[in-house]
Amino acid sequence: MKLFAKLKGIQGKSLNLEIGDDLNLMKIQKLSAGSQPTVELDISDGRSISNDQRKKIYALIADISIWSGYSVEKEMPQIMKWQYLMSTGEQEFSLSDCSMTQANKYLSWILDFCFDNDIPFKTKTWDLLPNDFAMQYRCLKHRKCCICGKHADIAHLKTVGLGRSRKRINHSDYYFMALCRTHHTEQHKIGIKTFLTRYHIKPVKLQPEDIKQLHIGG
Repeated sequence: MKLFAKLKGIQGKSLNLEIGDDLNLMKIQKLSAGSQPTVELDISDGRSISNDQRKKIYALIADISIWSGYSVEKEMPQIMKWQYLMSTGEQEFSLSDCSMTQANKYLSWILDFCFDNDIPFKTKTWDLLPNDFAMQYRCLKHRKCCICGKHADIAHLKTVGLGRSRKRINHSDYYFMALCRTHHTEQHKIGIKTFLTRYHIKPVKLQPEDIKQLHIGG
């Protein structure tokens, strides 16, 4: 059962919502098997999909098309959207006029699909991808260079140094990025400040649970 409502006010942890239709409490209780009904809140930002988001989505779908052998003009866009809807339970949407929030969700899902299936990116596609925490985390998780997409090692922003065991240092004190051997060597050659400025990279700081999940220093 899906309803839409306007957010009228917030007081602490309580929300005041106004829906467009009258609610049938008996029907809701029946749908929730007589238990306390719960709702899912998804707040739209009111903005439509941007040309930049649309461009990134179709660039990724084109790379998936090359990898899979399906036609990018007719088959691949429909296949990817169907898989997204089936795996997430989201409602049908159009890339011509969906919300910016929906576009971000779909873009993130496609990125995860590409990383999980080790789909090769074209250089121009990789250059389009966002340089944010979520993307940096994906690169660290899948050991993909955040600059070129090639196989990567996890690099510390500050050099751990000779004679120090990576198993004994507190990795929570460091910032990380995933770099291939070529770019990792370049980082040490030209210096970290010049390197970050050249490639507009924002290394990320990880929580202890992230460090454990990514097997850093283990």
